[in-house]
Amino acid sequence: MAARPERGRDHRVCVAQIGAAHGLKGDVRLRSFTEDPQAFAQYGPLETEDRTRRLDIESMRPAGDAFVIRFRGVTDRNAAEALRDVKLYVERDKLPAAEEDEFYHADLVGLVAVTTSGDLFGDVIGIHNFGAGDIIELKMAGSGETVMLSFDQKTFPAVDIPGGRIVVDPPAEIIAKDDDESEAP
Repeated sequence: MAARPERGRDHRVCVAQIGAAHGLKGDVRLRSFTEDPQAFAQYGPLETEDRTRRLDIESMRPAGDAFVIRFRGVTDRNAAEALRDVKLYVERDKLPAAEEDEFYHADLVGLVAVTTSGDLFGDVIGIHNFGAGDIIELKMAGSGETVMLSFDQKTFPAVDIPGGRIVVDPPAEIIAKDDDESEAP
């Protein structure tokens, strides 16, 4: 199977999200999404989701399960409040290589899902974690409906990022449901 096309693919990874303003001098609260919570600060300027701003960290200190950050050029509470809920990204190639059997969510989204017998199943359209582990959201090829499956070794026995595919062994009720819908008039 050929690798997925790269055109239009965003090669950035969301590493943090700005929260509320903190104080009067432009500080903000920030929640990190990196495995090592402080690592986001090592990757250079952080870029907003819409790519309109690059933010350099001027100072940083821990604050419970978040950080208080001052960005260069953000000098008052109004400027800090304007950044609330902004997600911050870095280029994928600035991040360390993933260890074996670990994956960046950004590397999984867009993979083609095939069954253990090699049949097309669908596409990975999202990764979610509601607190009990990662869930992969797939858009099924036959029906176009979405299904969420636990991202574990049993359900997803193989991940081939360079090949652009992930192997899925879906529960029987998912296959039966898709078969029923494809037979409907």
